Amino acid sequence: MTVRAATAVSVTATLTSACALGYAELALPAQPLLSHFALVPGGLAPTLLGMLALAAACLSLAYGLAGSDPRGTAASRVLLLAAAAGLMLSGIFPTDPATAELKSLTGEIHRWSAAVVFTTLPVAGWALARGRAGAARWSAVRALAVAAALVLAAYLAAHPASFTSGWIGGAGYYGLLERAVVVADMALLAVMAIAAPRPAAAPAPASAVTERPERLAA
Repeated sequence: MTVRAATAVSVTATLTSACALGYAELALPAQPLLSHFALVPGGLAPTLLGMLALAAACLSLAYGLAGSDPRGTAASRVLLLAAAAGLMLSGIFPTDPATAELKSLTGEIHRWSAAVVFTTLPVAGWALARGRAGAARWSAVRALAVAAALVLAAYLAAHPASFTSGWIGGAGYYGLLERAVVVADMALLAVMAIAAPRPAAAPAPASAVTERPERLAA
C-alpha cells in the first residue's frame, strides 16, 4: 500500500467511524456516553464498527508515516499504535451501565483503554507537527491537537468521578464534552492523514543526466 493509499484509507475509515457513531446518536435512545450505546438493543454493531474503524484509521496513518518519514515520525507512530490498541480494547470490553454501582473488570479495561486513546491522539498530532514548516496544513494539525487536549481537560473536569464536577455542575453536560472530544480526535486524525509528509522523489540516475548533453553534442 502506497503512502497516498494509506492516507485515503485513514480518511475513509475516520468518516466511517463518524457515520457509525452518528447513526447510534440519532437512531438509538439517548445515552450518557457514546460507549453506552453498545449496551442498548441494536447499538453494539454501530458502536463496535465506530471504534474499530477509528483504530484502522490510526493503523493506516502509522503505516503511511512509516513509508514517508520513518525517522521524523517515530514518536507519532508509537502513539498512533497505542491509540489503535486502546480503541480495539474499548470495543472488545464494553463499559459498565450508567446505573451500575459496582465496577466490573471489563468496564475498568474499557475506561483505561479509552483514556489511552483520548490522551495519545492529541500528543501524536502535536509531535507530528512539531518542528515542521509553518504551512497551513501543519498549523491546522497543531490547532486541532491543542483543541482536542483542551476539550479533554474540560471533559475530565466535568466527569462525575472528578472532584471538580460538583463545582462546575459537570454532571449535566459531561456527555456532550465527551462527544466533543471524539469529534476533535476524528478531525485531528483526518487532518493528520491529509497533512502527512510525502516521500521525497528519488533522484534521476546519473547516466540519464549525462546522456542528454552527449546526444546534443553529437
